[in-house]
Amino acid sequence: MTLNSKTTLPLPRTNAPHAGMPALDASASRVSWFEFAPTHLFYTPVALYCGWLSLRHMGLTLPTNTNPALPYSGLVGESKYTVLNELEENARSWVAPYVRCMRWRGEGGNAKTLEDAQEALETSGLTMPFVAKPDIGMRGAGVQIVKTEDDLKAYIEAFPVGANFLLQELVGEEGEAGVFYVRHPEQAKGRIISLTLKYFPRVTGDGERTLRQLIHADERAGKLAHLYLDRHKDRLNETIPNGESIRLAFAGNHCRGTIFRNGNDQITEAMTDAFDALSKSMGEFYVGRFDVRFGDFEALQRGEGFKIIEINGAGGEATHIWDSRTTLPQAYSTLMQQFGHLYAIGAKNRRRGHTPTPLSKLIKAWWREKTLTKYYPATH
Repeated sequence: MTLNSKTTLPLPRTNAPHAGMPALDASASRVSWFEFAPTHLFYTPVALYCGWLSLRHMGLTLPTNTNPALPYSGLVGESKYTVLNELEENARSWVAPYVRCMRWRGEGGNAKTLEDAQEALETSGLTMPFVAKPDIGMRGAGVQIVKTEDDLKAYIEAFPVGANFLLQELVGEEGEAGVFYVRHPEQAKGRIISLTLKYFPRVTGDGERTLRQLIHADERAGKLAHLYLDRHKDRLNETIPNGESIRLAFAGNHCRGTIFRNGNDQITEAMTDAFDALSKSMGEFYVGRFDVRFGDFEALQRGEGFKIIEINGAGGEATHIWDSRTTLPQAYSTLMQQFGHLYAIGAKNRRRGHTPTPLSKLIKAWWREKTLTKYYPATH
């Protein structure tokens, strides 16, 4: 497939719940018993499997060799800005426009940062509302919608000094998906091994109950009320007018309360062609997840009408495992298949002359990301 400019056309904007997405069935209200299990417990079997893969392929940090085009192959601590910039110029029309700013230190740092941000926005043509998010970070940490200059000032004031953040066009579509792509170096064409459809939970007002009551009364949101109450604390006691729909989550991450569904049976050849072309435009890029927004799922299946909001390298995950219908054995099978690809591709790239990141450097990058994440503004 040849990269084209089809996605430069303006996308329709709507507030209709799940507009342009396949319909949700009743089971979407369920929460899997392991979906919110402690991270260190859930991933222990995967870590043990990675230990075995390290011995088999004779390399502990081989996953950092899967995408030589990216810092640490995008396994941890990579810059979102740097990753997006790896796309060739003719592929940039597929990406929601973005700029990067640094949070200045010292006296006057807030004002200097705001001045730089305003200048970058003017130069790029970005207008409010837009999305603010850390340049380094995972799982939706620190993501907010900025609607006013006061919002931007507050975000800057809450952001850790010396760190970078992105301001990106808000793609006003309900449709979002995570597309996980894999290609081995010797293969002429890659494939999509995971398609995750993301649904943003909503409650609808009846003119009688408050937002707090609506959240607690909802079959799914009520089970995860702790994820939504603080986020909407300014409106919790407000009676929501009849028919008004309130979106409870914005960041497309399951740990932030977004509903994930397995869309693997809806992957098409045209979709695969589109992401294969995009991946090849990044040079030495073989494994990663493209997070995209769209207004028409059928167009996405044709490889059209979507905007990339983020690209995750080797640290991305085949997130369809967080579909509440997925069993624990299925989840582990998927993750082990994913890491099998990482180690195998890393080993092949080593034979091609690429060198994995030393463990000490990888730990340093992981620690920096972990430290920064603690100081990011709250996610909306």
